[in-house]
Parts: sequence; structure tokens; C-alpha cells
Amino acid sequence: MLAALRFLWNSTRGHHFRPWRSPYVRWRIETFSGLHAEEITFGVFLRFVWRERGRLLHFLHWCGEMSYFRRHMRHPAQSAWAGPE
Repeated sequence: MLAALRFLWNSTRGHHFRPWRSPYVRWRIETFSGLHAEEITFGVFLRFVWRERGRLLHFLHWCGEMSYFRRHMRHPAQSAWAGPE
């Protein structure tokens, strides 16, 4: 859950309390739904979030999983064996 909140906070940088004004969020909604970014207002944003709430929650869950893997899984190049010296 914290990873989802972290993603939301970072994706609305500069527009935390008005996410419909965030250029990144507008661009993501535009590419996902076909709505024009300039036409996204509070009402349009609210309807979009309500209509797509299932997909948005699934996406935020996925963000949390990726965050977990990034923190807890070792990349093969970061193994304990450094190779020949």
C-alpha cells in the first residue's frame, strides 16, 4: 500500500492536491483513454478514476510488487562473487 501511495505522490509532483492538473497524469489519461489532455477537468478526472478504478487499483498493486522486487531481489550483476581479479 505504501508503494502505491508513493507512486501517486511522485506522479503528481507539484500537483499533489490537484492531480487532474498534473501534466504526467493528464498525459497518462490521454494515452489510456483517448481524452484530450486539455479537456481534463476535475469532473472528467473523477469520472475517469471511478470508471477505471479496478484497473487503477490493479496497476497500483503491480507498482507495489515492482517496488518490492527492486528492493529485495538481487540483480545477477550484483552477486557476491565479483569475478576474477
